[in-house]
Amino acid sequence: MIAEIICVGTELLLGDIVNSNAQFLSRELAELGVTVLHQHVVGDNPARLRALVQEAKDRSDLLVFSGGLGPTADDLTKETVAEVFGDTLHFDAEEWAKIEAFFARTGRRPTANNRKQAMVPTRGRKLPNAHGTAPGAWFEDAQGRAAALLPGVPHEMKAMWTEDVRPILEARQNCTIHSMTLRVLGGESDIASRVAPLFESANPTAAIYCKTGESEIRVTARAANRAAAEAACRARIEEFRAILGDNAYDVDVPGLAYTVVRTLRERGLQAATAESCTGGLVAEQLTAVPGASEVFGTGFVTYAAAAKTRLLGVDPALIERCNVVSAPVAAAMARGALAASGADLSVALTGLAGPGGALPGKPVGTVYLAGGDARTGCVHVARLNLCGYGDRTIIRARAALQALDLLRRMALGLAPVNAVTLAPGQQAPEL
Repeated sequence: MIAEIICVGTELLLGDIVNSNAQFLSRELAELGVTVLHQHVVGDNPARLRALVQEAKDRSDLLVFSGGLGPTADDLTKETVAEVFGDTLHFDAEEWAKIEAFFARTGRRPTANNRKQAMVPTRGRKLPNAHGTAPGAWFEDAQGRAAALLPGVPHEMKAMWTEDVRPILEARQNCTIHSMTLRVLGGESDIASRVAPLFESANPTAAIYCKTGESEIRVTARAANRAAAEAACRARIEEFRAILGDNAYDVDVPGLAYTVVRTLRERGLQAATAESCTGGLVAEQLTAVPGASEVFGTGFVTYAAAAKTRLLGVDPALIERCNVVSAPVAAAMARGALAASGADLSVALTGLAGPGGALPGKPVGTVYLAGGDARTGCVHVARLNLCGYGDRTIIRARAALQALDLLRRMALGLAPVNAVTLAPGQQAPEL
């Protein structure tokens, strides 16, 4: 099946609203094995919308719309698509009663233009909206080409897709489709080059998506039933993991922080953070995970040199001798975080996020990462060369990702990447 996504709204063209709906719909359609041929954004202009709908309908099996179902005069998606699909609209008293009840629950009364939202397809079908005032619509022509109309409000759109549209599409499949996503630390080109043969399979299929400092590999399988499709996905995922090793860190998780929290919980470990250049970003990502309080109790943001001394016990003489951006200071921060928090594991970051502040031999993007392990008394310290990224936000994000990975590796007993391991009491060399 070939599909196109059409997002309607002048506010999207002006950049007033981020078009997250297209991303969601593309992922959902891909999971169903539907090929998305085009994504479009069109303003609230009936003539341009009509021309686009006709063009898209002539070349694709399914059109998925987001937006333009509101009560105002420029919300004309439903009327325009009905015209192109040779359908008409009629007033639905049941939908109008729902709209009135929706307003009543919030102490309001609908206005006359809200009646426009109760207009539904005559030959097609309405798509109920239990989360807002505008029902969606499903149009279909004699050749089986279809259009699904959903609201532009993201939470309404997502709920209606899940409750109404996805079941329709699943019922039309002659098989079950299942997807799983493997998250891998590292760049897209490097990862893809190592596992290239696995992308050539027609079933399961695999596609790679680049993220900051990591990539996602989505594996999708078709089979007679869900169990078989899931088994095929898992088998292909294991093939990827066999090649990619420890960098392939988890499956179907929102991000590395979720994996870290789960790993710490499973092993009964407590973690602490000591951050300078990242300003609490590692702690923020950990505490965004539900249940993080079970494994994370203390995070230090020691941006100034004096704070490193006062809160973490870093020797001022060490800072004076080695500079605050150095491996010895990062190691001292990691040890200090363990001592001050009583945690089992700690990570510490100090560096130059820019745009200014470069030092001799330490350009912007130089970051020192250290991890302390109270179980062994050892500290792992590494120099991260993030100089090629330039952007302060990206440098901080990549440094935080590396810190989370170090926590993961220490918890699992895996070797840290490109790190020097220090014995208890040993001072770090300058890296």
